Amino acid sequence: MSMLTFEKKYRVRGGTLLGGDLFDFWIGPFWVGFFGVTTLFFAGLGTALLVYGAAMGPTWNIWQINIAPPDLSYGLGLAPLMEGGLWQIITICAVAAFASWALRQVELSRKLGMGLHIPFAFSFAILAYVTLVIVRPVLLGAWGHGFPYGILSHLDWVSNVGYQFLHFHYNPAHMLAVTFFFTTALALSMHGSLILMATDPREGETVKTGEHENTFFRDDIGYSVGALGIHRLGVFVAISAAFWSAVCIVISGPFWTRGWPEWWNWWLELPVWY
Repeated sequence: MSMLTFEKKYRVRGGTLLGGDLFDFWIGPFWVGFFGVTTLFFAGLGTALLVYGAAMGPTWNIWQINIAPPDLSYGLGLAPLMEGGLWQIITICAVAAFASWALRQVELSRKLGMGLHIPFAFSFAILAYVTLVIVRPVLLGAWGHGFPYGILSHLDWVSNVGYQFLHFHYNPAHMLAVTFFFTTALALSMHGSLILMATDPREGETVKTGEHENTFFRDDIGYSVGALGIHRLGVFVAISAAFWSAVCIVISGPFWTRGWPEWWNWWLELPVWY
């Protein structure tokens, strides 16, 4: 079935969560939908506010532009626009845009009769962001604990938080997050390269099948997870990376205030060492 025939078959009404048929149409290859409209609105407004904040700042240097959260003295209250209020509004726009995009993915999945795997997976990326700018600041009692919007300022924030807990890489949840990030890159790059090996043969050779793919890994590492298995594995490791990255930061401060190397004292105190 050609792509155009496929699209004609499935470009039908229905599957929407809100708005009914009001925004149930396509513009070229893009389906609009109610949450497509809200995504464009919040993303556009947030971007405009970022540009406005940059215009009010001292520089247009893309590396040095900085939209900082409110000072810690404001707590969880509203701050004046140029003293952190802009950061608060941009954060609201960002969360609304991300949530709208996930809900648009839900509507597209319903329209095509598919599972909700993609919006479910994307929700973990949203969770990681919301943890940084909402959950952790609320637990610590001030919006000022959120990260600033800017390239170098954001990197400085990451560095400062790391040094605040001495060696952040001793954080056990951080270890898990990094492990899953590396595993995601490994598993999905191996999967992608295998597909290219099979479906992009040398000139004069035939396209290989799934049996060739399974045989390669059985001969290479003694086991093949299979075509469905590699995608389940890919979703699992990617979701785990986002989940543990959220955990590693939300426990740093609200639940653990000392240096992370000190957390490992329980290991040194095990009876086996005496």
